Amino acid sequence: MPVNPDILAVPQGCTNHRVRQLMRSVGQVYDAHLNETGLRITQYSLLSHVLAASPVRPSDLARRMRMDASTLTRNLKPLIDAGWVSMGQGEDQRSRLVHITDAGQAKREEAKQSWKTAQNELNARLGLERVAALHALIDECLVLLDGGNGGDGNAADGPQA
Repeated sequence: MPVNPDILAVPQGCTNHRVRQLMRSVGQVYDAHLNETGLRITQYSLLSHVLAASPVRPSDLARRMRMDASTLTRNLKPLIDAGWVSMGQGEDQRSRLVHITDAGQAKREEAKQSWKTAQNELNARLGLERVAALHALIDECLVLLDGGNGGDGNAADGPQA
């Protein structure tokens, strides 16, 4: 029996669930390589963003990383407790600035090769063409979902290498 091509174009299942499955699988690859450094991929990414933008207001960092303020605060806490990031006073009494510390820069540098190894593994397992296509699709979807108002204009995950 021939397959109707129109049926193939209709998404099956929950898109959120499918994207989360992919995120978990990709995250496991990164976490396996970063494990020896004591960081998870979420922490490495946060250190990378703070390094690129430091000093930065928490609200600007949250927008840049496309996360809400409470999630950012929760994710910053272990980095602050470890001494890799500090939260200092901003321009006035009410504002705060996030800074990467020397220890944070050293930790991020220590983990950089593990991140590169994980990225190379994903490139090898998925293929460079598929990874590039995935990045382009993600960028396009973020623009469409954000209506051009999200992030800092960089739809990619941000500075990593």
